[in-house]
Amino acid sequence: MALTLDLAGKRTLVTGAGTGIGREIAIECARAGADVVVHYAHDEQGARSAVDAIRAMGRRGESIQADFDSPHAAIELGDRAVAALGGIDCLVNNAGITFNRPLADVEPEQFDRLYAVNVRAPFFLTRRIAADMRNRGSGAICNIASIHGLSGAPEHAVYAGTKGAIIAQTRALGVELAHHGIRVNAVAPGWVTVENYHKAIPGFTDESARKTASEKIPLGRSGEKREIASLVVFLCSDHAAYIVGQTIVADGGTTALMSLISDFRAASSSRFGIGYVPGV
Repeated sequence: MALTLDLAGKRTLVTGAGTGIGREIAIECARAGADVVVHYAHDEQGARSAVDAIRAMGRRGESIQADFDSPHAAIELGDRAVAALGGIDCLVNNAGITFNRPLADVEPEQFDRLYAVNVRAPFFLTRRIAADMRNRGSGAICNIASIHGLSGAPEHAVYAGTKGAIIAQTRALGVELAHHGIRVNAVAPGWVTVENYHKAIPGFTDESARKTASEKIPLGRSGEKREIASLVVFLCSDHAAYIVGQTIVADGGTTALMSLISDFRAASSSRFGIGYVPGV
């Protein structure tokens, strides 16, 4: 029997949904039957196009701008989203920014901005939306973390710290809110190509990305935005009713691979166990 992802009648807020994975999540929620508030910080055109796609499916869709540098703006976003749909049943904390610099070059204002946008604002938005959910005794919250919160990468200590904080908050809030009928979980995506790759990486092309992914990722490819979006919808649905405080990794095997293995595709020439394991 096929598993049907169903959010029929659910009112959903997706942050950072004007572009990339967030936009795909918003549209996938609508495909599953949800009404959706699309939050954006800068990409108004992308947010409005997402709303158009949501409405074309016969669902309610609204776009709301909010600057996540301010926790008060995040709280106000929660107020406006609740007012727009009459309540929020599913919150997806996707909005975030990234940054890479060597430790010696990181400035305090850069550190502060990443934590303000990636950790502080979604925390206080969650506080606002969780209050609405508690009044009804039900709700689902899905945070978008990253494998950067689980594995180390040079020059990403600030970004990785924010994603590690999200994973820790997911566990803590999961157990704090569960008895109120509110489930909190997270998704940690691996490599999923989004628009920012073309801006940030010199010479980046889809062809070069496919080649690199085929060599570095055990599955042989990078992830698709809709694969992450479908996982988010699952965690927000009743199919995940017994999953609480968990971070689900979707990375094609990236974090499962031991970094000491030089080529995971080739048979190993090493023979450990000689002399004490039968048949070696």
